[in-house]
Amino acid sequence: MKLVMLWILIGVLSVSCTTAIRFSSENNMTESGTGKSVKKSEVKAEIGYIFKGKASYYADKYDGRKTASGEIFNQSEFTAAHRTLAFGTKCKVTNIKNKKSVIVIINDRGPFIKGRVIDLSKSAAIEIDMIKQGVAEVEVEIIE
Repeated sequence: MKLVMLWILIGVLSVSCTTAIRFSSENNMTESGTGKSVKKSEVKAEIGYIFKGKASYYADKYDGRKTASGEIFNQSEFTAAHRTLAFGTKCKVTNIKNKKSVIVIINDRGPFIKGRVIDLSKSAAIEIDMIKQGVAEVEVEIIE
């Protein structure tokens, strides 16, 4: 029994020590530990970096489903999806048209529609008043 528990513990520890994808200052994604380039990222991950593009928001059918980070998606939380930013990254999203802002935490991957840079939870979309149009031009600033 002790031997089985030891093997389970070794398995869990080895999974938690796998390489992770990280950003480098040259705007590339690299695999930590190997330094191997994975692919060009679209956005630098430094605090203070700002990018612009179109934002959309999640449909109600995704509420309660698991996100790419493993969290359960909740439309009432201020969360968002981005294709490359690390999970847990805090971003200030500003609707360019009305200057309303919201702070969101990246916990999912997407959007996967060409031209869009971020998918917001419904609560975040309401906060910046973009529900009626469904898609809005936004400025995204990485704050943490």
